[in-house]
Amino acid sequence: MLDIEGRIAALPIWSGPVTLAPLPGGISNLSFAATDQRGKFVVRVTRDFPFHHVFRDRELMSARAAHAAGFAPEVVHAEPGLMVSRFIDGRTLPVADVQASIPRIAEFLGRFHRDMPAQLSGPGFIFWVFHVNRDYLRQLRDSGHPAAELDRWLATNAELEAAQVPLPITVGHHDLLAGNLIDDGRRLWLIDYEYAGLGTAMFDLANLSSNNNFTPAQSRKLLAAYFGRDPDEQLLRSHAAMEAASLLREALWSFVSVNHLDRPGVDYAAYGRENIVKLDAALAAWHERFGQ
Repeated sequence: MLDIEGRIAALPIWSGPVTLAPLPGGISNLSFAATDQRGKFVVRVTRDFPFHHVFRDRELMSARAAHAAGFAPEVVHAEPGLMVSRFIDGRTLPVADVQASIPRIAEFLGRFHRDMPAQLSGPGFIFWVFHVNRDYLRQLRDSGHPAAELDRWLATNAELEAAQVPLPITVGHHDLLAGNLIDDGRRLWLIDYEYAGLGTAMFDLANLSSNNNFTPAQSRKLLAAYFGRDPDEQLLRSHAAMEAASLLREALWSFVSVNHLDRPGVDYAAYGRENIVKLDAALAAWHERFGQ
């Protein structure tokens, strides 16, 4: 910790003395609030996570595009292992506020998906959750995870992928936890772009609803607000399938993290099992509502 703090304090970007304070939250990265004579910043301590398809050059490209498009704070400095952004003085949205702000967040996501592609530069890279899940399953098979579970999850992944409807390719955020949405009292901000990339809007919509415990009625309200029309049965089925795929990804992410990450106080295996329970409930509801 002291070595990291010393490295941060020695960065040439500060104006006068800098004070550092660890930021709470985050189950894979370490972050600090840094304050100098100009104001307050956030410093992320980073490294590539190839096992999670996370590469920091891609994150930096996406974060800079998001700032240019008006959705994210400015990145003021980046170097291998560190990224410094301006601090947003606001509050992260609790789940209850996300659920109560569906039209507002749907409009925000619509603008994000519309405006981000024009700002993204450099090589394109795609996030397709079904590929991510297949790769996680391969990694878990190689590490000796019980084959019966892996075979069941692989079949589930294929079933959910087959339920998707064609949608245009855009730039997605792909990690829409409540804690990544900040309200400064005037507008919303979106932070943390390590999973951002090309994809369809459906994963962001389903990731938002599954991460924030939407009811079916709330999910329908989200789709109606985003698409500007009452969703038909095919769209509802596709979205509910993607919600389940998002839960599967969250669980598999956790099980893979057991082999690679070690954040104090984080029980990755327990978090994975928690999401498998949610997945099983979501699959049962999906089959009951839409059939096999």
